[in-house]
Amino acid sequence: MMKIVFYGANAATFEPGLSDLLDMPHEIIVISDAARGPGEAAALAEADVVVGVHYTGSGVRNARLFQLPAAGYDKVDMDALPAGCAVCNAFGHETAIAEYVMTALLSRHVPLADADARLRRGDWHYWAGGPDGLRTELGQQSIGIVGHGHIGKAVKDRALAFGMTVHVANRSPVGDARVTAHGLDALAEMMGQVDIVLNTLPLTDSTASLIGAAELAAMADGAVIMNVGRGPVIDEDALFAALKDGRLNAVLDTWYVYPSQDDPTPQPSKHPFGALPNVTITPHMSGWTTGTIARRTATVAENTNRLARGAALLNLLREPRS
Repeated sequence: MMKIVFYGANAATFEPGLSDLLDMPHEIIVISDAARGPGEAAALAEADVVVGVHYTGSGVRNARLFQLPAAGYDKVDMDALPAGCAVCNAFGHETAIAEYVMTALLSRHVPLADADARLRRGDWHYWAGGPDGLRTELGQQSIGIVGHGHIGKAVKDRALAFGMTVHVANRSPVGDARVTAHGLDALAEMMGQVDIVLNTLPLTDSTASLIGAAELAAMADGAVIMNVGRGPVIDEDALFAALKDGRLNAVLDTWYVYPSQDDPTPQPSKHPFGALPNVTITPHMSGWTTGTIARRTATVAENTNRLARGAALLNLLREPRS
């Protein structure tokens, strides 16, 4: 009998339908983020598989797999997990995020809402015979993608399909002749050559504040900075300082402050990004779709099945240690 614990509200989203995908007898328990309800601590301690997006405590005892139903693992203290516990993550969010990115960019060139509102008032501002309503095209723009992982590759393919000029900054070689590649050590140089900069990187010790004041200063007037990776990859203070005078524009989906049990509705930063007219803010929603949930649930099930039969795990972040 495989004991599987979904640890917290985010993880619980991936529980429906899991039973149908498992090959072995199992028991599934959903517990709270605090793990303080009746029987929850015991369930966490006895679990063979823990599915969760955070862990900093000492409640996991017997687990052989800590499975993140997400790509980011910066909220998991791997050293706090038992030595014999493998850690894996999951992707499947890249399609949704790429659609979010392209929607945000297209909206800057195709003002459907404004055109609709104007025409309802009898205002034909954008009509095909009027020179004052000419639009720009997304295909005329250049984009610099920071990171060439699942998200970066998905956005790259869609940007190329729209005819955009694509640059990619990555630590390792990109290997795609369709784009101009840069090392991360040349990040500022790339950011100065493009109309849009998109961060897709996760948060690690080496990526924290990777994009700072110098990199933002290199961007051309009117350029757009976007973040769908992790908030702190772009330095919080430097970003606000670069945006408050209106020289740059931004689309921000990942943040510096998130809801917690103590504060379920915080502002997403210590700075008032939402007060700036040149900034679009969204609540870390870019990857949150039914498709993402289905694909990640399938990954959780596949790794649980692999664990049961002793097969190699997918997306292994940390191997179990004896």
